[in-house]
Amino acid sequence: MKVLLVDDEPLARSRMRRLLQAHADVDLVGEAEDGQQALELCRSLQPDLLLLDIEMPTLSGLDVAKALSDVVVPPALVFVTAHPQHALNAWQLAAAGYLVKPVSAEALADLLGRLGKPNRVQLEAKKEPVISYQLAGVSRQVALSAILYLQAEDKYVRLVFQGGEALIEQSLRQLELDYPQLLRIHRKVLINSQHFVALHQHGSGYWLELNGCAERLDVSRREASKIRLLLQQQKL
Repeated sequence: MKVLLVDDEPLARSRMRRLLQAHADVDLVGEAEDGQQALELCRSLQPDLLLLDIEMPTLSGLDVAKALSDVVVPPALVFVTAHPQHALNAWQLAAAGYLVKPVSAEALADLLGRLGKPNRVQLEAKKEPVISYQLAGVSRQVALSAILYLQAEDKYVRLVFQGGEALIEQSLRQLELDYPQLLRIHRKVLINSQHFVALHQHGSGYWLELNGCAERLDVSRREASKIRLLLQQQKL
């Protein structure tokens, strides 16, 4: 767990630093002495957890928390303060915890232990998405990572995955909205970008190569530039 320590008091940072040394799974990646520095270090270090003092000059810990709320994947926030009256404001900003100075080794250990235990929401978010289909009247599921591509055919969509294929009733448009890793290469075809290998040109047209797929999938001119950009990003 990468931790950023934020406190304008050097003695408070020194004490917390010593307490963190007792935890082998904690990597103290940096220290900030004010809120502005904390935001800059968050951008460069990408910590998993901020141990954040509340009362600091210029930007308070609460100001830092509000600024980080706009980040797509913000770090967990634990407020560390000598002023318990700030607790309500801290919880309203979705704090993961609250420690009162002087922080004891036991209180810190208890909090880090609770942070290390995934809750039901976190476990649910980690589940791999699946797409359901019917086979011989039996409902089955295939993991999104196993899907190669989907192709519109009349009233159905042909679902091609590692080891087989099936017909489903969802539209390509709905599937594209529900699963961002599905990439449109043609008005009738979505591919799983996870399996994308290369874009090939033949004459005035293009076809796409997928890992584990023997078929050549035609790419429309409209979508070819988007595919080329994807290939460039994968090479970075």
